[in-house]
Amino acid sequence: MSAVDRHFILGYGSLMNGESRAKTGETGRVWPVKLHGFERHWSVMSVEYGMSSVAVVLAPEKACNGVLVEVPHDQFPLFDERERGYRRSMIKSEQLTPYQQDALPEGTYWVYHTDEVTQPDHDCPIALSYLDVILSGCLEHGDEFAQDFLTLTKGWSSPLLNDRKAPRYPRVQPELSTERLNTLLAPVTTLSIKELSVTYES
Repeated sequence: MSAVDRHFILGYGSLMNGESRAKTGETGRVWPVKLHGFERHWSVMSVEYGMSSVAVVLAPEKACNGVLVEVPHDQFPLFDERERGYRRSMIKSEQLTPYQQDALPEGTYWVYHTDEVTQPDHDCPIALSYLDVILSGCLEHGDEFAQDFLTLTKGWSSPLLNDRKAPRYPRVQPELSTERLNTLLAPVTTLSIKELSVTYES
């Protein structure tokens, strides 16, 4: 397959989680990268599930981390539907810095983004059922990558809901072990250790 025919999506939220990607469509190899020229925020993207999502907006001097995922072109309608409410645009290879020594593949790169941020509120808070999926996806690429997600995301002072008992996120992964996730979240969230400790099994 020529480089022209290869397509890649830059995932910076739940698409970083391999199990979550598989629930939407077929994907290939993954490269952890830093995306330059965009900034990641918590934002109300839809009121459908009563929760906020992460979104990136153009920001010339900023960056966020994510994963470059190879996606067959015939799978794009499935991912466009998953990311409805976002705009899909091409990005350039020079906007990406790999975390590892591997050279990035040649092809067409895409990212789902928004033009403006709507701050999360009590009706659409940050939901732990969604955040757990993102963070477990980050940990697939190591602790440093997970810490970069926390550092390179704006909006942690927004309302946050531990919804593990009644998950709002439709692609929830209730089998996740939350102890490590809680340790990562404790410094950045508005929840106490006691509030974070409520998990899917208890």
